[in-house]
Amino acid sequence: MTAAGAAADPPEVRAARPDEAGPLADLAAATFPLACPPSSTPEDHAAFIGANLTEEHFGAYLADPTRDLLVADEDGALVGYTMLVAGEPYAAEVAAAVPLRPTVELSKCYVLPGRHGGGVAAALMAASLDAARARDAAGIWLGVNGENLRAQAFYRRSGFEVVGERTFQVGDQVHHDLVLHRAL
Repeated sequence: MTAAGAAADPPEVRAARPDEAGPLADLAAATFPLACPPSSTPEDHAAFIGANLTEEHFGAYLADPTRDLLVADEDGALVGYTMLVAGEPYAAEVAAAVPLRPTVELSKCYVLPGRHGGGVAAALMAASLDAARARDAAGIWLGVNGENLRAQAFYRRSGFEVVGERTFQVGDQVHHDLVLHRAL
């Protein structure tokens, strides 16, 4: 227990276990809407979650050898997660913008809102960079919504720089993301 007013220690960051597909899907459903712009709708969020972030999807992600899923575990409760995807960027606009190969995408980086500002994201980022280095990546890239200033500031503090733009479909809406990159 921490003293009144003191920040809690960051939780343990570890590789997600194969039996955590359900808890990861729940965490994703709770955190994905936080990264979306205000113009996006709950229906668009639900459509994206249903198409990409279900327990079945996480089961497949956990079994995929090109992916690393890391979780922030606080006494058995998952409070954040990241997902990395090794390999060539999937979109031509991203491939053209990302300067280093081999590369890894930081596909997901989410923390429960009650844990923002407490070091959880920084701990997840440090572990994610280590996981990318373990795959012998020269660089790491990500997409972030152009309106998500809080996330952009965090990524810049983590050493990322804007290298391009991409479009990203959420439900019926097409969003404009920034592509950020950093060398490892």
